[in-house]
This record gives sequence, C-alpha cells and structure tokens, in this order.
Amino acid sequence: MCSCDHCTLLSGSPAMSWVGFRRETLTWTGPGGEPTWYSTWPTLHRGFCPRCGTHLISVADDSDMVMVTTFSLNQQGSDLELVGHSGTAARLGGVVPRAALRSLLG
Repeated sequence: MCSCDHCTLLSGSPAMSWVGFRRETLTWTGPGGEPTWYSTWPTLHRGFCPRCGTHLISVADDSDMVMVTTFSLNQQGSDLELVGHSGTAARLGGVVPRAALRSLLG
C-alpha cells in the first residue's frame, strides 16, 4: 500500500493498493493485451489498459518485481496480505490499514 502524493493523485484515494509479482511470472491475457506504458518518473513506468485507460501496473527499472494495482485483478482473494505501507508521512489522519486495525483491536 502507498500513500505518497504521487500514488494518491493517480488513484484519487488516500492510498494505492498493490500486489507484487516477479516480472517473469506475469502474463497479459485480457482482451486489451499488453498495457500502454508511460514513464511517470525517470526510472518508473506505469502501464494502463489500452482499451479503457485503467491503471494496471508499476515497474521500476532496477526491480525484478512488478506491482499490480489490486483493483485491476480479476480475482481479489482474501489471501492477499498487507506487507508494507509506504508514503505514510503523507497519509491522511485516521486512515489505518485493516491489518493494523486487527493488531490494535486484538
């Protein structure tokens, strides 16, 4: 999950939720095919559906991982686990990830 200014502007929400995959394990199977790519930072590229414009993926040049937006997944299982929250300095007050709530509430 990320609450940095960049991700919140792109998502229009207090946080962007991502799930990571190794580059070599990701295959594009949807009717739109390979995403349309835009560089949003010198070393960061974001992929968008060429048919509808949905933000799908973020890839850094120096990483073997690709980060896929959770809202773009066909199957959003409950087996996804929050492993980090970046950009928390920019996070809106009162926005707490569900995993943190579980630990607070017991």
